[in-house]
Amino acid sequence: MKKLFSASLLVAGLALSSLAHADNKPLLNVSYDVMRDFYKDYNAAFIKHWEKEKKEKPTVQMSFGGSSKQARAVIDGLPADVITMNMATDINALADNGQLVPENWVTRLPDNSAPFTSATVFIVRKGNPKGLNDWPDLLKDG
Repeated sequence: MKKLFSASLLVAGLALSSLAHADNKPLLNVSYDVMRDFYKDYNAAFIKHWEKEKKEKPTVQMSFGGSSKQARAVIDGLPADVITMNMATDINALADNGQLVPENWVTRLPDNSAPFTSATVFIVRKGNPKGLNDWPDLLKDG
């Protein structure tokens, strides 16, 4: 999990660091709601890192909402500097409606441009009597 988290930090860091400006123009990251707490901590770490490296203090602004609603807002003109989405269909919409991201966005980065995957949690009966731990366990008889 730590490796996946580090990969997501790297991608977000690369996106934000390439956009920080000396004129301290605020950077707008349009993201989906689930990432609200993540960016609370990440933005503070990014700003601290940028100040140390570049001797400038960037301002990071956030817009949160449902992923599809956020993609639609950008398509309709919300001036995002960074777009962090979780649904390929929303990113495709950005490519298809105004070429807001490259059409080949999937193949531009390793792992089909996905820095991490969502965790799935199995909730089982007390004591886990059927021994369910992973997807293949659900296919077993009984």
